Amino acid sequence: MDSTHEVFNQPEPLVNYNLFASNRPLRDALKFNAPALDTAELTSLGATLGSAGMQAHARLANVHPPELHTHDRFGRRMDQVEFHPSYHELMKLAIGAGLHGTPWASPHPSPLPKGEGTTPPAFLPLPLGEGRGEGSPHVERAAGFMLFTELEPSVLCPISMTYAVTPALRSNAAIYADWSPRLTSRAYDPALKHWRDKPGLTMGMGMTEKQGGSDVRANTTRAEPLGQDGWGTRYAITGHKWFFSAPMCDAFLVLAQTPSGLSCFFLPRVLEDGKLNAIRIQRLKDKLGNRANASSEVEFENAQAWLVGDEGRGIPQILEMGTMTRLDCALGTSGLMRQALSLALNHTAQRQAFGKRLIEQPLMRNVLADLALESEAATALAMRLARAFDHAGDAHEAGMARLLTPIAKFWICKRGSHFAQEAMECLGGNGYVEEGGEGVMARIYREMPLNSIWEGAGNIMALDLLRALRKADAVAALAQELLPAKGAHPALDRLAASLPERVEEMATELEARRLAQDVALAVQAALLLQTAPAAVFSAFCDSRIAGNWGQAFGTLGAGTDFDSIIARAMPQ
Repeated sequence: MDSTHEVFNQPEPLVNYNLFASNRPLRDALKFNAPALDTAELTSLGATLGSAGMQAHARLANVHPPELHTHDRFGRRMDQVEFHPSYHELMKLAIGAGLHGTPWASPHPSPLPKGEGTTPPAFLPLPLGEGRGEGSPHVERAAGFMLFTELEPSVLCPISMTYAVTPALRSNAAIYADWSPRLTSRAYDPALKHWRDKPGLTMGMGMTEKQGGSDVRANTTRAEPLGQDGWGTRYAITGHKWFFSAPMCDAFLVLAQTPSGLSCFFLPRVLEDGKLNAIRIQRLKDKLGNRANASSEVEFENAQAWLVGDEGRGIPQILEMGTMTRLDCALGTSGLMRQALSLALNHTAQRQAFGKRLIEQPLMRNVLADLALESEAATALAMRLARAFDHAGDAHEAGMARLLTPIAKFWICKRGSHFAQEAMECLGGNGYVEEGGEGVMARIYREMPLNSIWEGAGNIMALDLLRALRKADAVAALAQELLPAKGAHPALDRLAASLPERVEEMATELEARRLAQDVALAVQAALLLQTAPAAVFSAFCDSRIAGNWGQAFGTLGAGTDFDSIIARAMPQ
């Protein structure tokens, strides 16, 4: 049959490009936060992530979601999740890049001596001068995590949990000694077998239950002591977990009640005798997005687990791990923003309408520049938070880690869904179409709400900010962070001057979200002054802080330097 028409004015896909080399905002953020960092590995990773082959793996891992097999054909429990081969290729790449454990790799921080404390700090960095990043392993890993999210975020759930859980194991020196070398190994082995027989391991978490959600104090799962062995006190765990992501990890940290209160336990999938632990996977969640990741509901039937830390100290340990996974939420949304922006720029640079390329149309230029500002500000804030993790021994940096974690998690993730919707609109109907996984923008749109919900939704983050601000030195730390931008923009000066009084008077929770927003905007602006061209900084302050910003993207003032902002953001 003859063709009815010739296909034209359809853009070529964004493929076979280097995600790192083409990301000027990220490269400049790295120069600011880790000036001595060798970026050769990130450059190599960026090329791999932008390749057609890895894009195909990302598509296949999403259109062929994991499948649960509770029993074998003879009726025996097996509780295993089967993944498409592309999922394993993505995991192999992420672990090979060290995104799960680089900051904890050689030299390993020492386990806590017996009797000293119950919960170590969540992030103990390498000393300055050790490692390729000159003391910047968290920053380097953050950049890689952000780049990988542009390709496929779902598989990063077990990567993020392994990153957060590994240092918490120091509270059990015996387990840490056995497991940490393999948790930081760059070898990926998906087989379900004893930990000693694997070159590399991953870990997950099990916290929330049906009746409690964020209120983990309402958990009913219980732990009963069984005796002592080489890993310390062993317990039998009975109960359930309502969200149990990545159930094929090699072990998990879970919360359960003891006579002393909620406690933290190490629960392996395979026991010392080679038998499967009694983790019964009930079903996999049918989710809006995050489809390549297996999120499950599980029951524990006297599953064996070992105490990590002291009884009754489970919540402080979970909060320490949450600090790290919340960093990953901010990084992940920043990466998704960058990819959505890149897709929008790629499309509009090729597509024509009304006699011009879309990127040349005045209103579209306003939208694209506004999206570019938002994306760069998110990158700057997320990478600044990662730097605080690298220098936690410094009092100011430790304070900024505590302060910026809830701010970055709240504001960046809260902006994500709105950002993705606007970027999708730049592609018109093409952006809304899934088309067998080829519609990457639709995948991003479905993914965006997750980071805002996971590890504490907006209200939890706003309340956590209030707790951080009640520290005696919080106002001083914030003032020091904003000091480099003093006098650079009158609107920013006014906002910065108002924050100390607002912090001191914050006696009610009702305004906590607005405070989190304003602190985030002030810090983002101060960072952009130091990392971005003047056109980016001035447009950000004029729109976000001076009160001239509309309720939708694409409302920048006519005096904005659209050419410079868009050119800086181009992915090619």
